[in-house]
Amino acid sequence: MTPPVAPANWSRWLVPPAALSIHLSIGQAYSWSIFKPPLESSLHLSATASAVPFQLAIVMLGLSAAFGGTLVERHGPRWAMTVALCCFSSGFLIAALGAVTQQFWLIVFGYGCVGGVGLGIGYISPVSTLVKWFPDRPGVATGIAIMGFGGGALIASPWSAQMLKSFGSDHQGIALAFLVHGLSYAVFMALGVLLIRVPRPGQASRAAAAGAVDRQPAPAVQVSANAALRTPQFWLLWIVLCMNVTAGIGILERAAPMITDFFADSSAPVSVSAAAGFVALLSAANMAGRIGWSSLSDIVGRKNIYRLYLLVGTVMYVLVSQAGDASKPLFVICAMCILSFYGGGFATLPAYLKDLFGTYQIGAIHGRLLTAWSVAGVLGPLIVDWVADSQKDAGKTGPSVYGISFVIMIVLLLIGLVANELIKPVAARHHVPAQREATDVGIAGTQQQGA
Repeated sequence: MTPPVAPANWSRWLVPPAALSIHLSIGQAYSWSIFKPPLESSLHLSATASAVPFQLAIVMLGLSAAFGGTLVERHGPRWAMTVALCCFSSGFLIAALGAVTQQFWLIVFGYGCVGGVGLGIGYISPVSTLVKWFPDRPGVATGIAIMGFGGGALIASPWSAQMLKSFGSDHQGIALAFLVHGLSYAVFMALGVLLIRVPRPGQASRAAAAGAVDRQPAPAVQVSANAALRTPQFWLLWIVLCMNVTAGIGILERAAPMITDFFADSSAPVSVSAAAGFVALLSAANMAGRIGWSSLSDIVGRKNIYRLYLLVGTVMYVLVSQAGDASKPLFVICAMCILSFYGGGFATLPAYLKDLFGTYQIGAIHGRLLTAWSVAGVLGPLIVDWVADSQKDAGKTGPSVYGISFVIMIVLLLIGLVANELIKPVAARHHVPAQREATDVGIAGTQQQGA
């Protein structure tokens, strides 16, 4: 599929809505906790088992992004968005078949494996295009689009809860909810496929110059994807992302059961509808953090904003572990802060990569770095769910169910903080020679103009 080239008068502000249509859809993954209790009751699963489809989806997200990043650069965003649409929607349809036949392995395969590929290709599909369209405001541009991934659950959480209420929370109701999700998201994602465009050579720079902002100079550093893997900066940033994601996803994946368990022994237990509202609030914080913190990073710098994520995130975990059960508002505010940093970390990442490695093969580098998300997608839920299950088996209730897992998250965030401090500019020996870069860009420009 030939990358769709924008006409000369194309507005670059039409590109973020195209990306949003994809990210708002695949962001449904963050509302998986809504399906956990009904799956556990209808299919007789443990909390750890009910998290497996979500965990596998995140693993496949990172792996497909890593292996598909080069293909996205080669074939363009429309091809990638089409692949994402087919895989993500098909994953729901296969999961619906698994639910109606009470075959949990089909739910794992459909939602986790097939749908996870859709998550990964869909997630990276617009990022490289956005960075190229907005060389002057990479944090704002990627934040606008990637906030959709965080905000997807803001729509999906109440929508899913209402469907389970209407269709029933047994295996047949779950199957029907999966079916509606798959068909609806296919239609919505198709809008992004039709709208996306890539810039002609020089078009993005002219668009940036026409805007009422001071452009940042294009980075002199340009590093290939293969060379980036040989730099300490890549692996330090991998650790930073993994630690920040683990700390956030551990709460997000178990959000509804967690707030219910935390206040189970209080005078005012949390209802099912209130727990769903909590999931929606976390989604709002996740979404707001993606646009808010990433936009701020254009002003204060990427390293400073990650210092905020990791250091203040540590403080929030300490507050929750020590005094969270004393006040529902305190618990909710701390959790929302952690999720805003979680979302902000994702949205700031492409701009951080641009600063360190340039735009030469940023899509492929971004895809490979997202393997950290795969690891965190297993690590975070595994820590929280395994500790919660073991503590409940030991007869513990309330906040003590999560005390150990919160301490682990604090340690991981501090590790990420140290890794961020060690990130320095990339050594010149890893840079792409200017002649090679110009040749590659010239070839790409010729292909686009001939399309």
